[in-house]
Amino acid sequence: QVQLVVSGGGLVQAGGSLRLSCAASGRTFSINCMGWFRQAPGKQREFVAAVTWSADSTYYADAVKGRFTISRDNAKNTVYLQMNSLKPEDTAVYYCAANEGGIIVTIATTYDYWGQGTQVTVSS
Repeated sequence: QVQLVVSGGGLVQAGGSLRLSCAASGRTFSINCMGWFRQAPGKQREFVAAVTWSADSTYYADAVKGRFTISRDNAKNTVYLQMNSLKPEDTAVYYCAANEGGIIVTIATTYDYWGQGTQVTVSS
């Protein structure tokens, strides 16, 4: 089992920045990829960004490219999502997830473990 604990989030004005953290514990050696997803009210959960644990490849949704950066610290078993130039449409509950072997990192169903969500609210 892998446990994920999310921290960060909050309220920020448009154009501002926030950083989310996701600390993994347990069977972290089994993690292949970690990702961030978000879900706005009345909408489906959508992919935001992902990073592979070993190859350090990163993936981003078009909506956040150039504004968000995903990074990892293997020594701390932690993944970060730095969010800059935030827009009101970025408002959502953000979730961290880990998968043990899924190859389609943008699909939520390929992830095996999920952290608790954290609210990000961007005011205009």
